Amino acid sequence: MNNLFISDNTSPADQRILKAVSDANDGYALSYGNDRWTEEAEALFKKEFGEDSLYFPVLTGTGANITALASVLKPFQSVLCASTAHINVDECGAPERFTGSKIIPIETENGKLTPEMLSKYTLNPGFEHHSQPGVISVSQTTETGTAYSEIELLELSEFAKKHNMILHVDGSRIANAAAFLGVSLAEACRGADVLSFGGTKNGLILGEAVVFLNPALAQETKYHRKQFGQLYSKMRYLSAQFIPYLRDGIWHENASRANRAASLLADGLMKKNIHIHYPVNGNAVFAVVPPEIIEKLSLKFRFYVWDESASLCRFMCPYTATAQDIEELLNSF
Repeated sequence: MNNLFISDNTSPADQRILKAVSDANDGYALSYGNDRWTEEAEALFKKEFGEDSLYFPVLTGTGANITALASVLKPFQSVLCASTAHINVDECGAPERFTGSKIIPIETENGKLTPEMLSKYTLNPGFEHHSQPGVISVSQTTETGTAYSEIELLELSEFAKKHNMILHVDGSRIANAAAFLGVSLAEACRGADVLSFGGTKNGLILGEAVVFLNPALAQETKYHRKQFGQLYSKMRYLSAQFIPYLRDGIWHENASRANRAASLLADGLMKKNIHIHYPVNGNAVFAVVPPEIIEKLSLKFRFYVWDESASLCRFMCPYTATAQDIEELLNSF
């Protein structure tokens, strides 16, 4: 069974990342981030996101999200997000459990929020019987594979500031968004206060990061990270990965390759009269596949039937996907 298209988590780690971890496995180093690799990684994050930004390595994407959200929320506040958001659908209620805050899912057409969608949730500020909106959380790219433009993010940022809210970006695939938009990582989360920075879907072995663009919000983050089991003792192995990833542009190289594979797949499917449901802005392809073809494909490939009632399937292209891999899948339709 071919596991390539079910998720970009199925791909192997980048050999350059493995080498960086191996090189860090030399002698003794202070624990919990008091090492030279974490110091170097932090400097690279500051170079990318600004000198005032703060870098907190964590173990998982869910860990990044709950650490980021708990740092900026009070328990009586809520998080506004798309109904498809990872924090709403795929984190087993972790954000609500660990923050005590309510998640408010909002229906969208393409996974993207707009100020207009959010307006009705700000009509009764201070009403003690209602959870108070505290955070707008967006995914970049979204769970439907679409990307926010810089202008769209700035509009959300301005809306958040106007209503005394925080803008959080779940950037598990921010590299794919930046590569698609042709911008830097910082520009791909323009206007955000805090970012969950992903890497494991794009070549890392394990580990993500919480990056505060607004450092004033991070005063309690180290305590939340510890309580949530996200403070890794041998931090050098997490941080060592981010050094070549950022310094050598591995993030852009791998994300661009994954995006090209998705575009190639989408083009091939359209030539077979398969409808592409969402714009392909990253490495995900959502296609409406006839049930008889789904059954046939399932004998050879694993992929995500996103909405069985609509025959909507997701094919995720990892950075390791080749033109030959895409051709093999297309020939099976």
